[in-house]
Amino acid sequence: MRPARKITVQLPADLIEKAQRSSGEGLTATIRRGLELVAAGRAYDDVRQLRGKVKFSIDWRKLREDRR
Repeated sequence: MRPARKITVQLPADLIEKAQRSSGEGLTATIRRGLELVAAGRAYDDVRQLRGKVKFSIDWRKLREDRR
């Protein structure tokens, strides 16, 4: 992992309060989580675009039988 960078950001106080209440974490952890979600959003979009385009050779019914 690359070294952390210290940054300064101007954010609305009400947004910070809402985000911290939602995350239950401190400011740094809350902002880190938000940035992780933004970064993951692109990956989710890429996967969503593959919907219906990928063919699987494994029958999902057989996979479920393994769980029983």
